[in-house]
Amino acid sequence: MEDIELQTRDGAMDAKLFQPEGRGPWPAVILLTDALGIRPAFEHMAQRLADGGYVVLLPNVFYREGRAASLDLNGTFADEAFRKRIYALIATLTPERLRDDGAAQLDFLSRLPQVRGPKVGVAGYCMSGSIAVRLAADFPDTVAAAVSNHGGRLATESPDSAHLRVGDVRGELVFGHADQDSSMPADAILRLETALKNAGVRHQSRLRVGARHGYAVDGSATYDKDAAEQHWRELFDVFGRTLST
Repeated sequence: MEDIELQTRDGAMDAKLFQPEGRGPWPAVILLTDALGIRPAFEHMAQRLADGGYVVLLPNVFYREGRAASLDLNGTFADEAFRKRIYALIATLTPERLRDDGAAQLDFLSRLPQVRGPKVGVAGYCMSGSIAVRLAADFPDTVAAAVSNHGGRLATESPDSAHLRVGDVRGELVFGHADQDSSMPADAILRLETALKNAGVRHQSRLRVGARHGYAVDGSATYDKDAAEQHWRELFDVFGRTLST
């Protein structure tokens, strides 16, 4: 693991870079955290992807508010003050900012000699599931696959809802939903799947029965080992197919 910085339109984004042993080159994946940011659970996830043969960029998506080590995002959503703080942080990630950040991340990866391009994969969790979809839509010639697990609010009535962008995607989209997830209820899943089918985009959408929001992230109170391992199999499958050349 290497601590790095990459330049964006709004300043320096701190991130961590993981890669397999050896000289490469290897395909690249952007691993996006949930709202609690960079922490050991996501570092372990990034390392698992790296051990599987990928260069992995783990960015601090909230870098405008401070470096990952200084943000102190420890807390529980049962605490109203903490919940309001996290929602305020998420609100700073506008579609325009996410597009700028995605451009910086992809440019950084494209210049690494150990990266075998030009295609890149993206994986998002919880609030970053929608970020993964937006990256695939904003950079359709570069993002070969975007994977969302327990992504929240992917299909809302907002005019800038992520599901309205799926028609711009040329890669593959993979969704893992929890059937006990208030941030993505059954009607929202239906709205998303209808948009995917109408757009004709290559996609997979799976409902994990009995799982709750956060099932894929070890250390989460809702971590579900069986659902998490299923997500890992899907992750390696789609990246193995789409990033192999």
